[in-house]
Amino acid sequence: MQPAVDLARAGLPSRMRRMPQRRAAPWLVTAAVFVALLALLPLAFIMWIAVQTGWETVSALVFRPRVGELLVNTTLLVLLTVPIGIVLSVALAWLTERSDLPGARLWAWLCVAPLAIPAFVHSYAWVTMVPGLHGLWAGVLVSVIAYFPFLYLPISAALRRLDPALEDAAAALGLGPWRVFWRVVLPQLRLAICGGSLLVGLHLLAEYGLYVFIRFDTFTTAIVDQFQSTFNGPAANMLAGVLVTCCFVLLGLEVLVRGEERYARVGSGAARYQQRTNLGRATMPSLALLVVTTLLALGVPFVTIGRWLIAGGAEVWRLDEIGLALGQTLFLSLAGALLATAAAMPMAWISIRAPGPLQRLLEGCNYIVGSLPGVVIALALVTITVRIALPLYQTLFTILVAYALMFLPRALVSLRASIAQAPVELERAASSLGRRPLNALWSTTIRLSAPGAAAGMALVALGIMNELTATQMLAPNGTRTLAMAFWSYSGEIDYASAAPYAFIMVAMSLPLTWLLYVQSKRMAGR
Repeated sequence: MQPAVDLARAGLPSRMRRMPQRRAAPWLVTAAVFVALLALLPLAFIMWIAVQTGWETVSALVFRPRVGELLVNTTLLVLLTVPIGIVLSVALAWLTERSDLPGARLWAWLCVAPLAIPAFVHSYAWVTMVPGLHGLWAGVLVSVIAYFPFLYLPISAALRRLDPALEDAAAALGLGPWRVFWRVVLPQLRLAICGGSLLVGLHLLAEYGLYVFIRFDTFTTAIVDQFQSTFNGPAANMLAGVLVTCCFVLLGLEVLVRGEERYARVGSGAARYQQRTNLGRATMPSLALLVVTTLLALGVPFVTIGRWLIAGGAEVWRLDEIGLALGQTLFLSLAGALLATAAAMPMAWISIRAPGPLQRLLEGCNYIVGSLPGVVIALALVTITVRIALPLYQTLFTILVAYALMFLPRALVSLRASIAQAPVELERAASSLGRRPLNALWSTTIRLSAPGAAAGMALVALGIMNELTATQMLAPNGTRTLAMAFWSYSGEIDYASAAPYAFIMVAMSLPLTWLLYVQSKRMAGR
């Protein structure tokens, strides 16, 4: 019987066999600790500024009517935008994934496409079309149409993976379609809804350009205004501290709402597609919902950009300025993506090859910085360089470090997935043949994880290309990215000259958005 047992063990997948715990190389641990400490720098600096300022000054800066007004504005924005986005995204995901809606695949892509349009371009399009649009409800409208794809993507992916046997069992017990949805389907979407809601909420706290256009004050707009007008370090940093507190409140709420229920089942479930529901008389209203959503989220930006391009004519295509902005944007995006990917590599390797308490602590530090708004990171780096390392103020080094910190989680997630698919035996074989640890790592794991690293770099590059606040505060003199040029012309009410930059940013973002849509389909085996 022993040979049979050995044969059975050999047939088990490698993840099912007990493998000896591998210790991480000291240089990898050192690199991961350094990156984690650097990631905590903005948060630690805000706390240090609060201690240095003193409680009396801090209380005077925090507990004042202006902060209360900003807190009310930000709270109302989140409380109104997130529920509306959830309802809209669940409805659109169900229509495109579970109903016999005509052209469901096309509508599914159109529901993801708004991600290709930066939020401040959405706001620019709406303000130029409806000049009187401003205030809270304007912010809610533009925020919903700009950010609902962050909810739609995980919800639609979750709907594809649900086991239809559970719904069939509920229907067999006499529950109608609506009761099956509320009691069986919706509870299984909780994780997707919580994750998407957290992502939308963090974007609402961090967004700047969108709310400046519609003249709606939030903590981010106030921090940038405070910095640009008076360079008041303590006041701006205390506002940043309140904003960071709001971020942690959102993180805590997401954990509480998510709960600890089990969402997985033993076994792979039924190997069949869910039967699509016949809409019948609801077909036309459903199509109307999708048409209206598409017109608001895609039609308004594209029509507005096209109208201003036509109105401006050939004169707005200043090829020398556009070429310079495009070149600087591509350079900063590529350099920032390379730095973020290189910084994430040690942590990604440790999380897969040598997991443990230290790994979980270091990885948590990297994800914390991803929840901080870019303006907080930029403000911390500005104050540090001005007070401690003035020669680094507004240099290429500082702006690239800011990009690496802001988008580190994007690179880390992609690298983790790709390293997990690289066999550890190859790395061990290279080491046993006499190669040094770094050479063995480079020749095996890093090369095999190159596709995942490239995907992570693309996601980071997209974020850098559309980033505005940190670039404005940290970029060297003379820097003019596509986003900065767009913001400069739109701030001068020269919407025609801003249109080419908006068009180029959207055109560069569309392929990556399509890649995200295709990848979400592949994850569900479609």
